[in-house]
Amino acid sequence: MAERMLQFVRLPQQTPDKRAVPERRADFDEIYEDFDTPRATAQASRCSQCGVPFCQVHCPLSNNIPDWLKLTAEGRLEEAYEVSSATNNMPEICGRICPQDRLCEGNCVIEKGFESVTIGAVERYITDTAFEKGWVKPVKPRQERAESVAIIGAGPAGLAAAEMLRRQGYQVHVYDRYDRVGGLLIYGIPGFKLEKEIVIRRWKLLEEGGVVFHLGADIGGAVSFAELRAGHDAVLIATGVYKPRDIGGIGANLEGVVPALDYLTVSNRQNLGDAVPLFDSGALNAQGKHVVVIGGGDTAMDCVRTAVRQGAASVKCLYRRDKANMPGSMREVKNAEEEGVEFVWLAAPEAFLGDTHVTAVRAARMHLGLPDASGRQSVEPIAGGHFTLQADLVIKALGFDPEDLPQAFGEADLTVTRWGTLKVDNRTFMTGLPGVFAAGDIVRGASLVVWAIKDGRDAASQIHAFLQQNATVSVAAE
Repeated sequence: MAERMLQFVRLPQQTPDKRAVPERRADFDEIYEDFDTPRATAQASRCSQCGVPFCQVHCPLSNNIPDWLKLTAEGRLEEAYEVSSATNNMPEICGRICPQDRLCEGNCVIEKGFESVTIGAVERYITDTAFEKGWVKPVKPRQERAESVAIIGAGPAGLAAAEMLRRQGYQVHVYDRYDRVGGLLIYGIPGFKLEKEIVIRRWKLLEEGGVVFHLGADIGGAVSFAELRAGHDAVLIATGVYKPRDIGGIGANLEGVVPALDYLTVSNRQNLGDAVPLFDSGALNAQGKHVVVIGGGDTAMDCVRTAVRQGAASVKCLYRRDKANMPGSMREVKNAEEEGVEFVWLAAPEAFLGDTHVTAVRAARMHLGLPDASGRQSVEPIAGGHFTLQADLVIKALGFDPEDLPQAFGEADLTVTRWGTLKVDNRTFMTGLPGVFAAGDIVRGASLVVWAIKDGRDAASQIHAFLQQNATVSVAAE
């Protein structure tokens, strides 16, 4: 029997069960158990079906959240999946890794004493059930088009654009420098948040739908950008941003002071079964080491929780602001605290100590001052507030900047902003080169997966309009 809605007044908020801390510290499997049908249905029924759904307003994809919650509560799961997948190319991934506490759930209109609907867990449940039941099908365009589109980058923006363009019947070719599809979904996000089989399943589904992947592709090197443009009717650049921001300072070049993405990539490759010398040698393996992670975002949380699973002797997270001002998801902070990570708030590194290999981090106590131009409180050191942390491995998780693509691709007309991101027309997503578009983090800067999917979908729509317009012009000319 279908649940009535507005059950938040009767049913408490309930998330899927977490595996016990000792168990989850010992492996890289996802920490949340699957929702069973009765609990998923009950939690979906807590939705208030409000007239102005702020959950939808604050979702970058404008997902029709109240609609698929109601369908789930009524037991109409296949319809719920159709509604969910209509606006999101990867709902099973967003349900796992989106910071719902900052987006949809964080803006739920249910009064805080009752707590929000567990939107992310229900989203994951819907699509996992859809895969299990065979409702998820490869793309089957109604007609094939002769035009081809090259997409550089097999991350979330590139994959979303690939699916949308393939639906229109275009011949879609995705080029990526890595040996697997997914970008940061595969190599940047640990398995305890997103098991890799989930990403690989989506990759294979796109292949079955006719998307062609060219892996290990060296665009700008073995294959020139001009050559790629000549072979396709349009190009989408969706490379993401991978260049780590550096901290500099005394001892920053010591052995054992490493960028976060290098560390996470090695760990993910090792868990995928690859031969990884940097892990086997111990250079990027936290086992038995005192680890200090610098940063307060989700990447920092990925690093500290990875170090715990690798058997670190201790794991500390050093962040210059307090917990309330942390940019990362509070849900991830809580998970890290449960797993034994120690947070050192209001502290900033001053120097890295050691002869050739790091042995300690010298840091300064900080306090929050007046708001700066952005509205955030400034951070100022406390006089005499110096202290030292033992460290055999220091991981810098300070964010990412774009690589110099105009130089890498040999295209001066690919102009960049003052932040180094590719400059595009805000409406059409087109760069300074006709027929060359860009989307995702390479335009937006380092951001969330859900925003990359949004940008990929929007760019695909503009590429379709461009190709249709060119086709119309060609016919008129004949």
